[in-house]
Amino acid sequence: MEAKQDHQEFIFRSKLPDIYIPNHLPLHTYCFENISQFADRPCIINGPTGDVYTYADVELTSRKVAAGLSKLGVQKGDVIMLLLQNCPQFVFAFLGASYIGATSTTANPFYTPPEIAKQAIASKAKIIITQAVYNDKVRDLSEHHGARIVTIDPPPENCLHFSELITQADENEIPAVKINPDDVVALPYSSGTTGLPKGVMLTHKGLVTSVAQQVDGENPNLYLHKEDVILCVLPLFHIYSLNSVLLCALRVGAAILIMQKFDIVKLMELVQKYKVTVAPFVPPIVLAVAKSGDVDKYDMSSIRTVMSGAAPMGKELEDAVRAKLPHAKLGQGYGMTEAGPVLSMCLAFAKEPFEIKSGACGTVVRNAEMKIVDPDTGISLPRNQAGEICIRGAQIMKGTYHIYAPFLLSIVCYI
Repeated sequence: MEAKQDHQEFIFRSKLPDIYIPNHLPLHTYCFENISQFADRPCIINGPTGDVYTYADVELTSRKVAAGLSKLGVQKGDVIMLLLQNCPQFVFAFLGASYIGATSTTANPFYTPPEIAKQAIASKAKIIITQAVYNDKVRDLSEHHGARIVTIDPPPENCLHFSELITQADENEIPAVKINPDDVVALPYSSGTTGLPKGVMLTHKGLVTSVAQQVDGENPNLYLHKEDVILCVLPLFHIYSLNSVLLCALRVGAAILIMQKFDIVKLMELVQKYKVTVAPFVPPIVLAVAKSGDVDKYDMSSIRTVMSGAAPMGKELEDAVRAKLPHAKLGQGYGMTEAGPVLSMCLAFAKEPFEIKSGACGTVVRNAEMKIVDPDTGISLPRNQAGEICIRGAQIMKGTYHIYAPFLLSIVCYI
């Protein structure tokens, strides 16, 4: 009999030490855990209107929405669909659903009616929160599948106005529900695995863990604080913005400056007006900034951090944007929805930063383990070898909707 060959296991961990993560808490409780320190500070700044909501406003309104959703029959385990561009109501609805143990599935309002219907039916969404202009896309779901339509602006016939969730509800009448750490709070749809897009089950425990891996600890990997103004131009229906912008900002008490859609001139106007300090981008926006001839017309010196993700950014583009924003630290992160989503992040963003390699996507987040395996043999590989990334930790998805995998301990990401 041939002797079994032992292979060395190469497992990579963060350069930062592991920390205590209170992932037994429901997501909303974790996000507002330190609200007493910044209750009267701005939480949401609505860029298009200039409206400002304090942390106390957002927490109270979210509880009112929770009570309003409950009055509409939404219970623990039910799903609501957020078919919205960036807006304060997205935040109120997402947090409101969390309070009552419901799940939010997020969708791009520019999807076609069949794409929206497929996700809404597959996720069994009971309520769809959207804008009146998209009502034609979801009317069939109301007429033939029983979904209630709620619009954030004046509603068409047979639709409900979002404000009614707030004005006709008492925040003290939120039903008492026991939320377990493994309950699903977010159900984004992703095609990051093989086949058609699937509902990715992200739990309270998973999202709390992922946010903590980024912004918690004495030396957080992503140093954000209550004096920061964080630009939210990336769509909240995408996990990058939902997690690393909204939830991370809520945890630390930073102000979130909402843009409904990307416009380079409007972006620079808002940066100058509100003294934006942290700018989460994707490479096309970084390219637009680098190529814009108008950057010098605006004061962008308040930006201290530019983080890029969702796609790789080469060294040349990094160097070009550094020339435009010389006071900012620039770096990248890497993730996928199924992994919770952040796998790695630039350590130049840490409170006590590390030297980094330009063009790199960072190192593995704390409280997680990563290895690179040979796809043919499954053997783990040392540094500087190409293979499949495997990530393990409490932040990864519970499974995909209707394809629940209780034994799931790691995710393989193909590169």
